[in-house]
Amino acid sequence: MAEDQVIVGLEVHCQLDTKSKLFCGCSTDYRSDGPNTHVCPVCLGLPGAMPVLNKRSIEYAMKVAKALNCTVLNESEFSRKNYFYPDLDKAYQITQYDKPLAEGGYLEIESDEGGERRIQLTRIHVEEDPGRLVHMGNAERGKYSLVDYNRAGIPLIEIVSEPDMRSPKEARKFLNKLRATLEYLNVFDSDKEGSLRVDANISIKGNERVEVKNITSYKGVEKALTYEVTRQKNQIRRGQRIERETRHFIESTGITQSSRSKEQEHDYRYFPEPDLRPLHVLSWVEGIVLPELPDARRERFVLQYGCSLNHARTLTGELKLANFFEGVVAADPKGLSTLAATWIADTLIGELNFRSMNLDKVDAAGFTGLIGILKMDTITDKMCVEILRDFLDRAKKGLHYETPAEIMDRLKIRKVVLLSGTASSTSSVYANLVVGDPITDVIREQPQAVEDYYKGKKGAFNFLIGQVMKKTRGCADPGELNRLLTEALKKREA
Repeated sequence: MAEDQVIVGLEVHCQLDTKSKLFCGCSTDYRSDGPNTHVCPVCLGLPGAMPVLNKRSIEYAMKVAKALNCTVLNESEFSRKNYFYPDLDKAYQITQYDKPLAEGGYLEIESDEGGERRIQLTRIHVEEDPGRLVHMGNAERGKYSLVDYNRAGIPLIEIVSEPDMRSPKEARKFLNKLRATLEYLNVFDSDKEGSLRVDANISIKGNERVEVKNITSYKGVEKALTYEVTRQKNQIRRGQRIERETRHFIESTGITQSSRSKEQEHDYRYFPEPDLRPLHVLSWVEGIVLPELPDARRERFVLQYGCSLNHARTLTGELKLANFFEGVVAADPKGLSTLAATWIADTLIGELNFRSMNLDKVDAAGFTGLIGILKMDTITDKMCVEILRDFLDRAKKGLHYETPAEIMDRLKIRKVVLLSGTASSTSSVYANLVVGDPITDVIREQPQAVEDYYKGKKGAFNFLIGQVMKKTRGCADPGELNRLLTEALKKREA
């Protein structure tokens, strides 16, 4: 119903992966070091310290603006955003307000109804990150909090969307596509903790909007917004008014919690930063060359490798995955691409997620070997999964590397070929794997199941298949087994 329409807009804060901070020379590589060890008078806001703009951060921001189809403005300006919070050492944040770096733009996502949907952007502006509060206990009941200013001054871009998303699921798709685009541009490292944070604005059509602050995971955005949809709709059904407020998402409980009433822009008392001159960057924009972006790479995968659209979308949704796929098929693009796309997109990703394992630990050459063995029809799909699982388990544990062929030998895996009801193997190593005529033996040993099959009872044929598989230790080719068992049963009936 129109009155139940969900309206979502996102404000996405992305840390730019520069070597030094936005206004000083302090290193941004602070995560493995002690608190307050990457600070100086500038990023601590000490009296008399003057900011000096990091040129690389502006180049990175313009690269993002160009990739997202934004208009880079002729003049942009930094301002002071005044508010008091313990992790804001200067009691103001240097950001861009009424003169941002870029305006407009869009990002295309797959809509809930299918097909592509364009999410319009409002602006992209550059700002400094505040510090970080470390709560002793937890944010709700901790006894006290400590402040770490290592993060203060890290260059951020804030990407503000129009309220064009119509569900929590679409919001997550937007974030996934945005993350992929930033990774392709090589301006952002999604593996770094806190490198992407989201403020989400959500409302039910005709009602006041609520802001959910500082969501730090992609799944968290969908969970927080799903909770808010339920909460707001329930409140409306009870005849209660939705208050405009700021809420925080509690990751551990999956709920949002009211923190304060929503500030108005005038509460921040913006004014131009007196220590920084306005930026004029149009002459830089022409020199920025974009790499191949996710949409272009997806189209190339379809044309060059014959991938299905869904597989191409999955494979190009993450830079590492796209590079891995091209590494796997490099030796034989025509012969391996379709099979590799299917196994990477449909099986490998699921096995990695099950193990909470990173793709970096998977050897592309080893996966190429596994796909090659499968293509030679030496193993079945089921055996391929078994080898892959062993392959990944060894990689995760850091055990001695084994090729797929060596794993096959160790596990004594080889597809049994059934010929006219007899079992044979293409390797003498497995000559003793199956003895006799498994199909004939099962028909003789299971007369009741055979009679049930002739009577048309469901499940009888599958039961007989299972018995033959048991005798062949799961090594028979399913397609061949189905055909040969059907032929044997027809001969017996005749």
